Amino acid sequence: MPDILKDILHAKVTEIAQRVGDPAGIEIVDVQVLGGGKARLVRIYIDKPEGVTHSDCQLISNEAGAILDAEDIVPDASYTLEVSSPGVERKLSTPRDFERFTGKKAKIVLREPIASQLHWEGTLAGCTDGMIALDPAAGERVEIPLAHVQKANLKFEW
Repeated sequence: MPDILKDILHAKVTEIAQRVGDPAGIEIVDVQVLGGGKARLVRIYIDKPEGVTHSDCQLISNEAGAILDAEDIVPDASYTLEVSSPGVERKLSTPRDFERFTGKKAKIVLREPIASQLHWEGTLAGCTDGMIALDPAAGERVEIPLAHVQKANLKFEW
């Protein structure tokens, strides 16, 4: 499937998932459309402040799946739909994510080095005007432009 069609499919799936999730207080964290033909996978990650339950996943799966099928959104109507929580080491991508998880540990991989480093770990200290504040050690702070982030995840502490 050409990238433009995959982007359109991604946007439609996201809109449908949000249409189903918003009234239930469920945030759509990420949508992935992978593969093609009979091997196509549509994956929806959801979250709620009090945590995701099995019934939250079931609600999104049943209702979003029904809409996807009724509106014939997925070409050839052959796909697998997965709905789950983003997990304890969830992906961080928006300024809202970095604000929401202020005080939590994170791992950040950059596209361009800052202070000769591409990989950073530390405690999130917020995000303002497109700049992520990260405390890699006590008394230290690094400002990271959100646009330079290649990948960021929460870091679960055992």
